[in-house]
Amino acid sequence: MTFEPFRIEGETRPGRWLITCDHATNTVPPEIGDLGLPPSDMARHIAYDPGAGAVARALGMHLDSPVVLSNFSRLVIDPNRGEDDPTLLMKLYDGSVIPGNRHAGPDERARRVAAYWRPYHDTVARLAARRADVAILSIHSFTPQLRGRPARPWEIGILHADDTRLADPLIARLRTEPGLCVGRNEPYTGYLPGDAIDRHALQHGRQNALIELRNDLIEDRPGQQAWAARLAPHLEAALADADL
Repeated sequence: MTFEPFRIEGETRPGRWLITCDHATNTVPPEIGDLGLPPSDMARHIAYDPGAGAVARALGMHLDSPVVLSNFSRLVIDPNRGEDDPTLLMKLYDGSVIPGNRHAGPDERARRVAAYWRPYHDTVARLAARRADVAILSIHSFTPQLRGRPARPWEIGILHADDTRLADPLIARLRTEPGLCVGRNEPYTGYLPGDAIDRHALQHGRQNALIELRNDLIEDRPGQQAWAARLAPHLEAALADADL
């Protein structure tokens, strides 16, 4: 059975959104075998974005829009990095050495780009090109704390580059919720040259937003479903605002 590096849900849905999840799974393709990490590490954020894939799928249902999810761990090759990014294939991540990547040289890097990274991006590009007014929504999650660093207070972060047409009204609407801690370009900055939003939205002038959810809030199905239901009306309203 051929390994598929991506999954599509609701390809024929008529909604305006294209929802992506770059770090949906911790799957290691069978031809790679084992990256040499214990299960405890493969279950951490270093391998994928816990909960993000389920939120993306639920949002696809609420927004009646297609969803594209990666089907390989970010430790295999990171789909949210440009082809020339030095962190595209990580050998050390948040204190964990990746044994299966230690001796991966340029040839293996190129093989993984061709086998996994490029098919995922080709699929996102194909679906995005189907309508001129598509809005790209990328779903991620972040850990409440990285080793040795302060705890992160945000429940949700909206990341963006210079194009804030969608991010601005989305942040404004989220901040009307009492007690919700919303970060702008937190816990990370919102732009890396060649990253997925740059590749599929910024370079084409498409409206876009990247949502980061704190992963302890979406670790189970009730939390995932609740956040998707909570976000969907804000997203629809923000897109209408952005069109004005």
